[in-house]
Amino acid sequence: MVFIVRTIAVNINPLSLHKVSEITVTKKYILAALLSGALLSLPWMPWHLGLLLWVAFIPLLWIEHHVSVVQSKGTFRTVLTYAYISFFTWNVISTWWVSNSTLFGGIAAVVLNALFYTILFALFHLIKKQMGTHTGYSALVLIWLAFEHIYLNGAISWTWLILGNGFANNVQSVQWYEFTGVLGGSLWSLIINILLFNIGLHVYQFKTLYGQRLLGLLTIMFIIGPLFWSMYRYHSYREANHPINISIIQPNIDPYNEKFGQLDSEAQLKRMTDLMRSHADQNADLYLWPETALEDRIFENNFKSSSIIVQVDSLMKAYPKALLVSGATTRSIHPLGKKTDTSKPLPFDTTLHYDTYNAALGFTQLFDIEVYHKSKLVIGVEMTPYPAFFEILNEYLIDLGGYSGNLGWQTQRTNFTLPTQKAQIAPIICYESIYGDFVTGYVKNGAQLLAIITNDGWWGDTQGYQQHLSYAKLRAIENRRAVARCANTGVSALINQKGDIISQTPYWESAVLNGTLNLNTETTFYTRTGDYIGRIAEFFALLLCLALFASWVKGLRKPKTLQHTKN
Repeated sequence: MVFIVRTIAVNINPLSLHKVSEITVTKKYILAALLSGALLSLPWMPWHLGLLLWVAFIPLLWIEHHVSVVQSKGTFRTVLTYAYISFFTWNVISTWWVSNSTLFGGIAAVVLNALFYTILFALFHLIKKQMGTHTGYSALVLIWLAFEHIYLNGAISWTWLILGNGFANNVQSVQWYEFTGVLGGSLWSLIINILLFNIGLHVYQFKTLYGQRLLGLLTIMFIIGPLFWSMYRYHSYREANHPINISIIQPNIDPYNEKFGQLDSEAQLKRMTDLMRSHADQNADLYLWPETALEDRIFENNFKSSSIIVQVDSLMKAYPKALLVSGATTRSIHPLGKKTDTSKPLPFDTTLHYDTYNAALGFTQLFDIEVYHKSKLVIGVEMTPYPAFFEILNEYLIDLGGYSGNLGWQTQRTNFTLPTQKAQIAPIICYESIYGDFVTGYVKNGAQLLAIITNDGWWGDTQGYQQHLSYAKLRAIENRRAVARCANTGVSALINQKGDIISQTPYWESAVLNGTLNLNTETTFYTRTGDYIGRIAEFFALLLCLALFASWVKGLRKPKTLQHTKN
């Protein structure tokens, strides 16, 4: 970290700009911007490099500082340009794999996400320039956190690169997420970047830390304090002994060539039932099948009309004390005269409307099927945000096989009941698992274990499925709930309450994973309060933006006043 700070600080002296050509300065800006983008990207690789987030913004902060000192005009445009280079690089390296499922969607995600972050950094530059250095750096933290919170809760939401997610492979360092959630990690990394940059700036300019000892002590406290407490919590945390036996079925059905093509629903069901009968723990309390495992025009109004559902119910008679959680594509016909924003008329009776759902079904031996409808839907695959404004996008919805379009959803989190212990199991479907505050809704409703069902095969053998798996570890820490994760392809895993992966399946292999996890009934501070850091940041960020606007208006009026006085 010291090396990076010193390297970037070499050209901080504004007088040096007059000794070099504009081309040389531009090259240095580009290199610094690319370095920031690369450092931001590395924590999303499977290499346990999350702590690089402490220094990832330093090259970009140097550009902003240097531009502010040496340029009298055009600073906003310059900062905007190099910030976009950094954030574009970050997005490309970290999430290029989205293009494996859709080229259009992958390009849109990278271009727009980089633009959003660039606007945040440019706004920080404006506030710093208009209202002073201290206010500016405070604004960077507050505006960034406020945006992440809005992004997590908005209809347009691609929150894969929330800064706090970058510590997902460093779970021993962020056990305090049980108090803050991932926004605490974002706050941590932003503050440390600002502190280290200012220390480096001072050391370069004055060759000493004199006058900055308090700042240095504060930096050490921000780095060491959370790390020390996290390590202590990691090694001292003990799970209550409430074990359940779990069997996870990973059928490994190719989503492109088999899932919605060559392999019909009956053949897919046979593959899963054969695996369950031959390799699963026959005394398990909980069985998991992946997202959209069941496909057969399943109508929730009459489950018995589906031969697939009847076969699953027959299978469960051999497991009288178990719960089977399976993904499914279901439909529900609404009563006459009722329809929703996402419903469509029935082809054979246009007076009736129905909704289609990406659902989770809970089976026991009593044909008592519990239902949960996925509620965090993927933009461009399962929903169109703000349909009144973006209806044209319906023509470009990404078809990942099966049904694509505007799916139905539900407002409340529904848990399934484990027959053996009457315990509550949270059925989390794929994309929902990256939303920390959203997942707390299951726990608030009584969930004692998190069950994630997903299908990560769309992205191929990339860091995409690895990142998705790592985020499940953060949900475990935030809520102190063990996680059973079932993937059709990708990786299935058992994760304890500290975020450790106890066992996992190989990538892209048909497998059964048997193991034991502990239930937990205690709730964490984060479970009870959610993303309070984001809510606080929104309030103060709004005040800062209003102050900036007032300052701008005052600046517009000042010349007129002076001219009037002169006359």
